Order: sequence, then C-alpha cells, then structure tokens
Amino acid sequence: MLRVALPNKGALSEIASTMFKEAGYLQRRDSRELVLVDEENQVEFFYLRPRDIAVYVGRGILDVGITGRDLYLDADVDDAVEEQLSLGIGKSAFRFAAPVGAFNDAQQLNGKRIATSYDVLLRHYLEKSGIQASIVRLDGAIESSVRLGVADAIADVVETGNTIKAAGMEIFGDPLLNSEAVMIGRVGHKPSGLDVLIRRLNGVLVARQYVMLDYDVRRELADQACELTPGLESPTVSDLANSDWVAVRAMVKKSQTNNIMDELYEVGARAILVSQIHACRI
Repeated sequence: MLRVALPNKGALSEIASTMFKEAGYLQRRDSRELVLVDEENQVEFFYLRPRDIAVYVGRGILDVGITGRDLYLDADVDDAVEEQLSLGIGKSAFRFAAPVGAFNDAQQLNGKRIATSYDVLLRHYLEKSGIQASIVRLDGAIESSVRLGVADAIADVVETGNTIKAAGMEIFGDPLLNSEAVMIGRVGHKPSGLDVLIRRLNGVLVARQYVMLDYDVRRELADQACELTPGLESPTVSDLANSDWVAVRAMVKKSQTNNIMDELYEVGARAILVSQIHACRI
C-alpha cells in the first residue's frame, strides 16, 4: 500500500486535499484524523506538519508527500529527497525585507543580523552569495524582530506582501527562492502505485488548465479554424447531417478561451460551446 503524507492544516492542507479528491482518492472529513486508509485505491494517508513531511519521506518512513518547496529544502534532506511533481499552486517567494529605505540590495546585508524561520535556506543562500551575516532563528512573528531590535532585516516566505507592508517594511533584492506546492519522494524509490498517483494528479492539473471547446464550421473553413484550436494532439472533426458543415472538438487553454472564441467567430464558426473538464488522462 502506498504511504502518502499530506499537510495536516493550513492553506496547503486544503489545496492538497481538494486535489486528491479531484483525483479520485478518499479524504478525511474530520481535521482531527491523522491517518486515513483508502482501501479501494490502496493508499494510506498520513496528515503531518508540512515542515515534517520531508523528514519522514527522506528517512524512508513514508513513500511520498505533498509540501512546499521551501519547506522541503529547509529540512536539509535534499540529498535523499527529490521533487517528483510540481503542482503549480500555493505559489510564494522567499524574500528579504527590512524597514523602508534601509536596504536595496542583498549585498548590503554584510555584517548585519537577519531573522528567519528558514535558517537552512538562508544559510545556503548566504554561503552561495558570499554574504557574511548573522542568522537569528525564530519560529514566528518574524516581522516584529526588527522593531524589537533582534535583527536588521528578515528573510521570509511572501505571498502577497501585505503583512510586511503592515509592519512598516518593504521587500528588496531578488527572490532567494520561488516556491510552490510539490510532491516529493525518495531519490531512486519507485513504490507500487506511484505511477498511477502521478498520472491522476497530472490529470487534475491539466483539467484545471484546459476546457473543451466545440463548434460548427463550414467544411471549406475547417482547416483555418483548426489552426486556432490544434488541441493537444489533434482536434476531432466530425461530419454533420448537413454535408457542407463539420463539427470540431478540441481542448484549449482556459485562459485563452474567450479570445479563441472571438477568432473562431470571425473565421465563420458558429454554435461555439465551452465545457469544463472534470478529469482527464494525458
């Protein structure tokens, strides 16, 4: 049975649970549940702190897990753990911040104190960049550390930046790391059921990015219309009762749907319909 770790709480927990439901897996109904067995799909789910997931996977206790790229790299187990699938959700960035006008470049942090909850990530970045700075390890409320005189700047994971602005600080320098939700597994370990899991999750990702587009077009204009809707492999073109017309079906990027519909209409397509894709296998 495949052993999978999922975040036990927070935004990442909701994101992961929703994705696994869409992929056809059983998920817990009570947030207090720590273990759930999906007999039908032969998967056992363990709900853990996102920061701990990489440790369990890296030590071989669990097969795979969903966590943030920042959290798994900060666990310092990347010699035993590798990313197996980027989920494209829960995006954030690991950034420097300080009081407005204090710094505008990371190199100015030489000799300064930097507060963070991600000391491993920060240490690796400072070593790589040749910056000599002191790391102040804190578990939370990083934004208050400068005002309290504990640090000169902070390094933290930022999504909107609103919390940093509210603390009277600003982000500066390039991102230390761009993060998102990822599925991680042990290096060289391919347990039974993993290929199916990855295929299902990929299907969810594709279904979220694409819609199905159907339309009718005159036969002599079909090639021109199909150039606008090439699909993943090739569009489906079917004869209609009126032999002068054909029906076309193709997957298109959700973000481009309205522009494509307008272009198809200009070409001469009619009865243009869009439908959601709930699941797929690519």
